[in-house]
Amino acid sequence: MRDDASFGLGLKNLTVSLAEPNILWNDAYESEAEAIRSALGDAAIDIEHVGSTAIPGIKAKPIIDIVVGIARFEDGPGLIGAMETIGYDYAGKDIVPDDHIFGRGIKGDTRTHLVHVVEYRGYHWNRMLAFRDALRADRKLAQAYEQLKVGLAGEHAQSRAEYTKSKREFIDKVVAEAGLP
Repeated sequence: MRDDASFGLGLKNLTVSLAEPNILWNDAYESEAEAIRSALGDAAIDIEHVGSTAIPGIKAKPIIDIVVGIARFEDGPGLIGAMETIGYDYAGKDIVPDDHIFGRGIKGDTRTHLVHVVEYRGYHWNRMLAFRDALRADRKLAQAYEQLKVGLAGEHAQSRAEYTKSKREFIDKVVAEAGLP
């Protein structure tokens, strides 16, 4: 099992708390991507680091978000057994439409990783990468996003759903400026 604590990862389920940027987050992603590639084999067309831990220099929830692209969204439930072998539980596809969510953690109710299994080069794949790439390319935009997140984390510390919902307008604007709906 990968040593999540050494990467500074872990956040109690449903809560929001931001951590200072950690240069080890990319190493944590690389380690996890290798485990996922090994478990899923050819079913994983591509694997990418997304979310705020993929944006250098900004505060983030200490959870590594990973997107796995598969050929057909309908094939996602077929990955449950393989993902369980590397410590993931299946959270379902109803949290985000067209997005199979798998989570891994420590201490029972603490998440360290979230894997989003989506159709490769489909809407969700393109949207996640467009947002990540826009923030990586524009330091001022990344800082604006960080400021928004800091304020929202204070307002919604006990509701990750409200925190996430409150970021939507900012994300939608960035993605639209990148040319996606």
